[in-house]
Amino acid sequence: METAPQVAQEGTLLSDRNTDVTLEVHDAPQCTAVNDILARVGDKWSVRVVMALTDGSQRFNQLRREIPGISQRMLTRTLRGLERDGLVSRAVTPSVPPRVDYALTELGRSLCDPVARLGNWAIANITKVEAARAVYDGGQD
Repeated sequence: METAPQVAQEGTLLSDRNTDVTLEVHDAPQCTAVNDILARVGDKWSVRVVMALTDGSQRFNQLRREIPGISQRMLTRTLRGLERDGLVSRAVTPSVPPRVDYALTELGRSLCDPVARLGNWAIANITKVEAARAVYDGGQD
């Protein structure tokens, strides 16, 4: 298998270690798109909304009660962004007042496992991260 010649990024040195790793070449527009998606799914509130919807659809005020600390404005913005990205659906039932339910789409449900894994990793490693922060902060005098 031929591999493309490796070019060191600015500030990095090439190493002969890990030569079994396949390098994927990404173009700038693709990297920008990935960054946009990661910014959405890595956002604190987006993660909380996605996890709150894992058990099924909820109304706006149910979500707001389930996610402590989120403001009405931030929940609205987060839901709109998740809907725009195809992760959440919004269903309006005509009534007085109108009933609006939010649910994960198939794409949104596919995000639950990676988010849960990341959350579990954070829980498993929180003491190590806190210890590293204490060491780092102690050396910043």
